[in-house]
Amino acid sequence: MSDIQAVADATAGAESRAKRLKAATGDLHEALDARMSGADLFSSRGRYALFLAMQRRFHAEIAPLYREPALIALVPDLPERAKLAEIDRDIADIGAARPADEPSALDPKDAASALGWLYVAEGSSLGAAFLFKAAEKLGLGADSGARHLAAHPEGRGLNWRRFTEALDRAELTPAEERRAEAAAVAAFGRVRQIAEETLA
Repeated sequence: MSDIQAVADATAGAESRAKRLKAATGDLHEALDARMSGADLFSSRGRYALFLAMQRRFHAEIAPLYREPALIALVPDLPERAKLAEIDRDIADIGAARPADEPSALDPKDAASALGWLYVAEGSSLGAAFLFKAAEKLGLGADSGARHLAAHPEGRGLNWRRFTEALDRAELTPAEERRAEAAAVAAFGRVRQIAEETLA
């Protein structure tokens, strides 16, 4: 077997970056889901306001990533994926108080780390179908109160696939791969921290 063929075979059998990030964060994701489920955040509009506060804090921190030209070059539809404005409108719809802005410690020019954070944020949009249905039981929906949970017009699956294809196309060095994985782990940790602070 030629060296070129060996490389081609190894590449074909390699897991995608999205799958590697999923494997690296799987336990954290499951633990976070269990914590959020146990908090009954969709049992009333008052509890849902806490959920929106959590969402707002996280998405405010990552908002600079959606405006960074270098990241947009990797994920062309990145600006349209930002959820912060929709979350603010959802908060206003239910008459809740908007959390105060906090300084973001993220460096949008560190593309590798940014991709790890974006993987977590975009994955939450893919998995929001169940949450959207729960919000509908509170009388909320895509036009009021649950805009940021609504499906993309082209569908959640296609929207996620476009993101993961862009994620997998990005050329990263081994060191950058490790930074992306560490960032995805850190993002789940940050969401958990925000949840604990909000629910305390």
